[in-house]
Amino acid sequence: MERAIVHMDLDTFFVSCARLQNPELNGIPLIVGGGERGVVASCSYEARYFGVRSAMPMRMAMQLCPQAKIIKGDMEMFSNKSHEVTQIIEEKAPLVEKASIDEFYLDITGMDKFHGSYKWTNELSQTITKETGLPLTFALSVNKTVSKIATGEGKQKGNLEIPQSMVQPFLNPLSIRKIPMVGEVTFNLLSRLGIRNIEKLSQTPTEVLQSLIGKNGLELWKKANGIDNTPVEPYTERKSLSTEHTYLQDTIDIKQVESLILGMVEKLAYQARFEQWLVSTVVIKIRYANFDTETVQKKITYTSCDHILAKIALELFKKLYNRRMRIRMVGLSFTGLVRGTYQINMFEDTEEMIALYQAMDKIKNRFGYDAVTRCGGRNLKSKAGNIISNPKAQNINRKDEK
Repeated sequence: MERAIVHMDLDTFFVSCARLQNPELNGIPLIVGGGERGVVASCSYEARYFGVRSAMPMRMAMQLCPQAKIIKGDMEMFSNKSHEVTQIIEEKAPLVEKASIDEFYLDITGMDKFHGSYKWTNELSQTITKETGLPLTFALSVNKTVSKIATGEGKQKGNLEIPQSMVQPFLNPLSIRKIPMVGEVTFNLLSRLGIRNIEKLSQTPTEVLQSLIGKNGLELWKKANGIDNTPVEPYTERKSLSTEHTYLQDTIDIKQVESLILGMVEKLAYQARFEQWLVSTVVIKIRYANFDTETVQKKITYTSCDHILAKIALELFKKLYNRRMRIRMVGLSFTGLVRGTYQINMFEDTEEMIALYQAMDKIKNRFGYDAVTRCGGRNLKSKAGNIISNPKAQNINRKDEK
């Protein structure tokens, strides 16, 4: 049986949400972001006409489109609207994966026996737009890679259906940039060898690709040939990220405890970014030598940046620890999670700060978590253990609420 995988993408999601809240923003160049030295989180098609793009430095965006109106993002509203869409899809689709705050994969394999798969998907998309006011684009194909690429093409051509017989003719003329795993470095490397479209890439021997870009060479060749067996993973909303450390000997060394907390923050924040979560509540827990346990929490603006979260965590610890008694255990939790990435939600941070996080995470992803850490939390490995090399391979003491 031929698989039927749908990719749905809410169009200019942040912009669409803002326009629902304020109709006066309709039809004008609009940029969601903040700060002269920040970056563009999202922009309207009117702004894109002038060359503005997501993740572009704000100062460059304003040079390209000085007449654009700039607004700050409201992550709580974005999260609520995303949840509305999720509920509608989950009520109707047999298997749903929420890939990000504005992207969904649906596995509707076999539904063509009872409905036309494309017709059913089109009716679902119309229902979503009618009930939430949010426009979206979708594509239906045989796997996640082809449907995602087709959704991107559908932004200009309309919703697409790419059956197995049309996969290669559809992919062949497209730029290799359209393949999700091809970044700037890989594109430049392949371009120097004359490999610029997917057809050329699909015909390149796998041995050549593996010698050029390592183990990902085979995966890239498969995607260029429309091969992707990745399943649609059922969507379950994570409630929290948390970690705890119990000392072998009760301690009153406050500097050591603060260093431990900094290390915990850095690890959980990295996991949040890796899994594309934003945090709205920080919780600190202390268990004293007599087993009394106390907690304190604080609601914050959505973020996954450890320099912000670390400051809040230390403030909470200082507020909570007032008994001058030896500490047996320290715990840290991030709750109130919403889908999103730090690159597009750090409305107040500079492009330099964002670039720093991107560089650090890239190093961690490639060489392991301990390849680069902040000085403040360096003794975490010896003091607390629970070191992760990759959040996909080893989670940090997840204690999700049921």
